[in-house]
Amino acid sequence: MPWWSWILIWIALVAVSLLFYVLLGIRLFRQFMATARDLGAAGERFGAPLANLTDPASLPGQAPEAEHGPGRHPVAGSAVFASPMQMRHDYLTSKSSRRDERRRRRVQRKADRGQLQALRDIDFG
Repeated sequence: MPWWSWILIWIALVAVSLLFYVLLGIRLFRQFMATARDLGAAGERFGAPLANLTDPASLPGQAPEAEHGPGRHPVAGSAVFASPMQMRHDYLTSKSSRRDERRRRRVQRKADRGQLQALRDIDFG
């Protein structure tokens, strides 16, 4: 076999390997773009409601200046950005109001039935 045939074989092998790498690169690029497109669609689908929930003005019945208060619920997602002291205060306040509401209902129920009140409930009523 002449020496130039070996060169032609090596040129063909290099050309085939380069073609393989180019096709592999195109395939990887297309898969990456499909994944990026899917991630963008997921971000639009799941990211848009969060933007609306963190905006107090976008919720019905919520005033921007009064995010918390009696009869109002905190805006969804606000706990992420609130300080721990504010969250502890909100928790203790709501816990106290729930306890007082249960006590008020218990006093009213016992008064409706004509039952004696518990000593701990006398100061409340």
